[in-house]
Amino acid sequence: MLKKTPHTLVIIFALIIFCALLTWIVPAGAFHYETVEVEGISREVVVDNSYHRVERAPQSWQIFSSFLAGFERQAAIIAFVLIIGGAFQILNSSRAVDSGIYSFLQVTARLDRHPLLGRVGVHNLVIILVMLLFSAFGSIFGMSEETLAFVIIIVPLAISMGYDSLTGLMMVYVAAHIGFTGATLNPFTIGIAQGLSGLPLFSGIGYRLFSWILLTGVTIAITLLYAARVKKKPELSPMYRADAYWRKREAESETENLVRPAGRSTHVVFIFLTLLLGALSFRYPLTTFSVGAESTTIVIFPVITLLFVITSLLAIRRSAQLFILNLLLFTILFLVVGVMGYDWYLEEISALFLSMGLLAGIANNMGGNAIAKEFIAGVKDMLTAALVIALAGGIIQILTDGRIMDTILFSLAGVMKDAGRVLTIGGMYVIQSVINIFIPSGSAKAALTMPILAPFSDVIGLSRQATVMAYQFGDGITNMITPTSPVLIGALGIARIPYEVWIKWFWKILLLLFLLAFLLLLPTVFLELEGF
Repeated sequence: MLKKTPHTLVIIFALIIFCALLTWIVPAGAFHYETVEVEGISREVVVDNSYHRVERAPQSWQIFSSFLAGFERQAAIIAFVLIIGGAFQILNSSRAVDSGIYSFLQVTARLDRHPLLGRVGVHNLVIILVMLLFSAFGSIFGMSEETLAFVIIIVPLAISMGYDSLTGLMMVYVAAHIGFTGATLNPFTIGIAQGLSGLPLFSGIGYRLFSWILLTGVTIAITLLYAARVKKKPELSPMYRADAYWRKREAESETENLVRPAGRSTHVVFIFLTLLLGALSFRYPLTTFSVGAESTTIVIFPVITLLFVITSLLAIRRSAQLFILNLLLFTILFLVVGVMGYDWYLEEISALFLSMGLLAGIANNMGGNAIAKEFIAGVKDMLTAALVIALAGGIIQILTDGRIMDTILFSLAGVMKDAGRVLTIGGMYVIQSVINIFIPSGSAKAALTMPILAPFSDVIGLSRQATVMAYQFGDGITNMITPTSPVLIGALGIARIPYEVWIKWFWKILLLLFLLAFLLLLPTVFLELEGF
């Protein structure tokens, strides 16, 4: 008889107990920190050779209080996940996304009859294009938390094309984090790490671009191979039974009459948004987009407003659902503009999607009570994910309060002291990967590790650029499996994929990517690369 896999909460709580035990065994220690300015932002960084022992603070009953501490530590992500869940439930109740997916599948079915497209496979092209898009976003501006808003769209799309929720998560979450791993212009990782290492910002981009292309290409190939297997025999998917939820939604969208004529409330929302966008265009006629060290100023809001008015008028003539779907598309467009042009983060993005949900509900002729009911239903769906995120935050709290986080980092760095260049670059890569389990934040990890590892690389004749690449690879790949990553746990919760199922399915892919990234580090040791 097979043993039942422990629930995600059980696994994470066991990790908390293990980390608490470490605080009784591992000596307590700390670095001195100083404040430096990187790209106009103040960062607390480690002072070189400042590690010292401190009074021990072993954790015991704190394993229970860590749950609340995790809520406080991850409050922004938890609230973001709950808001996204509620907003999209309001949107989904209009059946606009279902209607859009159903129409999309009808179009792809017709395109499949084309000799050339039929041979390649339209659905394969969809997977490739979606993954390229999200990988580029991850590489250029560090898309991570933002993927949560897209998981709830891409997963149903993957199911509707005959795949499974794992394929959908590969298309959006994994693609973005592969881009994050092979970062080219990501200011949150490359920008900070190079700034702290005393390197010109975004230098060495040529080899980083090659690494991104290779990592993305391999990931797309893996996804296409797996997707083809699942499409041929759906029972092979470990999510086959659990995906019944998504298949049921798809079946309902095919049998129900999803097209509802636009009513008075739809026109009210259209007029309101037109006036609002008009005022926004007047207030912000020009927008400056920053990509790496380069920036460009263009007219964007007036163009978006004009496009919104034209497409909305066409959509309203068809149905209320098409107008709501158009509203979703422009919400995504505003997300991209906000992140790249105005440095939006969780607060602004959550406000954007909450507004979308409310306006979609009004456009669907829903009253206040109905909107509130759907919002609460969506929040309930995300509650398990929120609890897991909070508990995962408790791991970090235990290690920090137990005063062993800096000791772990100091000990790992000491292991490499007498190693050669290849072993050192590999050791740095492993160290960054291990630390990433405890510190999922890329910018925080850069501030903690680069002031130590960058000068150390000089001593052994290793390029500081190589050290930065070891950091970025270690920061990105393990993000896709560590239970302390709130983005991973949130994405799994939205996709309804249990963490234990994800681990069992993804570990081989992770191992392949991990080895590939290591091989990409070797040329930084043996070859003369531009910028290195």
